[in-house]
Amino acid sequence: MAPPAEQQLGALVKPLRTLLVKRLLALCSIPNPTGATKIEGLEHLYRIREDRYRIIYVIRGQELLVLSITCSTQREHRIGS
Repeated sequence: MAPPAEQQLGALVKPLRTLLVKRLLALCSIPNPTGATKIEGLEHLYRIREDRYRIIYVIRGQELLVLSITCSTQREHRIGS
């Protein structure tokens, strides 16, 4: 996990952090699950949502690196739903 993603995850309340950690562990087993979206124009970069949070990650061979964990605003959440 990239340092910014670690900081973002660490700043969350424990129940939410636990939920996202479970999702991240699942990504280790299945790095391209149903619902993951490839980010156009950027090779090997994907995003996935968990509740209102967006996880941005890159897959390089057998390695998965989480780059960012961010909360969508209410407006982004409505548009993306």
